[in-house]
Amino acid sequence: MNKNQRKIKLKFEDYIDQIDEEIRKRKSKWTLTSIAWMDFDDISQILRIHIYKKWFLFDQNKPLGPWLNRIISNQIKNIIRNNYGNYARPCLKCAAAEPDDGCAIYKEQCDVCPLFKTWLKRKKSAYDLKITVPLDNHTQEIQSISSLNTFDEFNLVKIHQRMKEVLKPVEWKVYFHFYIKNVKEREIAKMLGFKTTEKNRSPGYKQLRNIQKSIINKFKKCLRDDELDLIL
Repeated sequence: MNKNQRKIKLKFEDYIDQIDEEIRKRKSKWTLTSIAWMDFDDISQILRIHIYKKWFLFDQNKPLGPWLNRIISNQIKNIIRNNYGNYARPCLKCAAAEPDDGCAIYKEQCDVCPLFKTWLKRKKSAYDLKITVPLDNHTQEIQSISSLNTFDEFNLVKIHQRMKEVLKPVEWKVYFHFYIKNVKEREIAKMLGFKTTEKNRSPGYKQLRNIQKSIINKFKKCLRDDELDLIL
């Protein structure tokens, strides 16, 4: 085969439209929206750079699509693992984990479990820095209103004052003991006389969850309506 017959090796830039199209196909499947500092545009750029670095491995005698899909899939898995899986609480992969933060062994996912206790000491702070979980879900990870941890003492006083004004009496009791005094849910339920008839459920589980959701919604509304006059 002479030089004229030899197939010209195309560069990364020659395929950029097809590469971008394959990346765009993954947008609807990207579900890790809780990463605070990264959206899909950032992911797209990371994928382009990774494909560029791996371009020398592409056999141009074969179709590009399957190779791109494999590269993109593997890299997305790596991104999720590095930004979430390495720091997430062990309960997510534990066989004893039950719905709604339950545990078949310890009743609830808490530091009584040695694995959970180790996670609290070594990884939770890194997890909180990387992840902002939607406030309507995953209360175990962020104690529901984790954003309070980011405010200084002056702003916290304003927040507590405003929440006392907008919350119902029972909501304020839960807010005060849970978010200010850091009292455990079981103790708060006992204090309020909550009970449960469900097996393997802590007393007042549903009542506290509903009250917490109401508190969170009111807190978010105050933020949206700019009622807190915070100094950032």
